[in-house]
Amino acid sequence: MQTWILYLTALGLLAFSWKKDKKKTKMALKKALKSFENILPQILGVITLVGVMLALLNPEVISRLIGGDSGWIGVTAAALVGGITLIPGFIAFPTAAMLLERGAGYMQIAAFISSLMMVGVMTFSIESRYFSRKAALIRNLSAFVFSFLVAIVIGKVMGEF
Repeated sequence: MQTWILYLTALGLLAFSWKKDKKKTKMALKKALKSFENILPQILGVITLVGVMLALLNPEVISRLIGGDSGWIGVTAAALVGGITLIPGFIAFPTAAMLLERGAGYMQIAAFISSLMMVGVMTFSIESRYFSRKAALIRNLSAFVFSFLVAIVIGKVMGEF
């Protein structure tokens, strides 16, 4: 139900924009389409990779690797994978939900998602160009440590810790 409300709101705002200024709305829609075309290959690649991964890894394997009983080894593994992986949030959160359904633990998923969103191993070179190498390293290490704190908090809230 909430999805339909969002769609209707977006269409209503688009109609309002169209009525206000057709030229700017057309230009915005062209830019949006171009952005979508640029990101589509990445999205399809990630969705395919996640689909293959979920097809190959049955719930028992997922539970053993990053399940609630995997402890800190599973939390560390999930945080490392999250820090290295470059997945957009709109793909990561549904993936996390699927992993939870297949036996992953809450602490492990919390570490995965928080390191995925905050640690940038793949983007480190770009980040160090804009900031200093030292600043990028400190930020990434701090974010990695923080992902463990997030896992602890989630573990306490969900009764796993």
